[in-house]
Amino acid sequence: MIYEEGPMRLAALMVTLLMALAGTASADDRVVDDRMADDRVADDRVVGGERVSIEDHPWVVYLTDASGFQFCGGTLVTPTKVVTAAHCAVGRTTRNTRVVVGRGDKNSDEGEVVRLASRPWVHPDYVAADRGDDIAVLTLRDAVDQEPLPPAGPEDGELYAEGSRARVLGWGRTGEQAPASRYLLAATVPVMSDEDCSAAYFQYDEATMTCAGYPEGGVDTCQGDSGGPMVAGGKLIGVTSWGEGCAREGKPGVYSRVAAYHDVLREQLDS
Repeated sequence: MIYEEGPMRLAALMVTLLMALAGTASADDRVVDDRMADDRVADDRVVGGERVSIEDHPWVVYLTDASGFQFCGGTLVTPTKVVTAAHCAVGRTTRNTRVVVGRGDKNSDEGEVVRLASRPWVHPDYVAADRGDDIAVLTLRDAVDQEPLPPAGPEDGELYAEGSRARVLGWGRTGEQAPASRYLLAATVPVMSDEDCSAAYFQYDEATMTCAGYPEGGVDTCQGDSGGPMVAGGKLIGVTSWGEGCAREGKPGVYSRVAAYHDVLREQLDS
């Protein structure tokens, strides 16, 4: 997720410009925990999260550059298609992008490292993460055996209801100034109302975004989790996108609302 200091829109635009110039994606995101507010226990591995098994979450993947550096996450939604954030895919090519599947420990050699079959599809209206349309699709050169996770559709409105519990996962930083996690981490956060999301961020767009977190902070995704899944009801309902800092009070994580992109995603997944 892109976390931002100062004027957030300017920061997001600068990130996009730098990615375009450098040909790499900057992923500032966040990760969360399976305990609700009063039950949360601090964990030095992530912002309120816990280590989980890749076998239990086979659809979670991470993205690396050609050297193996992990910069974002993603979700396998068909044997050859991965949904991620647009800001993770801008400037990426088949030469400088790899998708790592079935590997919960980044230091292990388990799972597969798959190259792309074509340049990523990035939503055509994407400008910056905090302006919406922060969604992209990667097409793998080779099909994988891991079980995919279906994306949410128009019929899944109840999964975005205020107070609904959603699971978020990734290998990102364990705090704003902390290193990225070696292991796949997960946490549970409550979905917030559009009114509360708008109060937290003036640029929040309820048509294309959803946000989740605790009013007091303490549990969140962070840098490196961008593009990773937000899951509820056995479906991909959100893509880790942006926010201000990690796990700050009054600054929840913002996620691309997958159901809002059902039609355009279906075109990409069927192609």
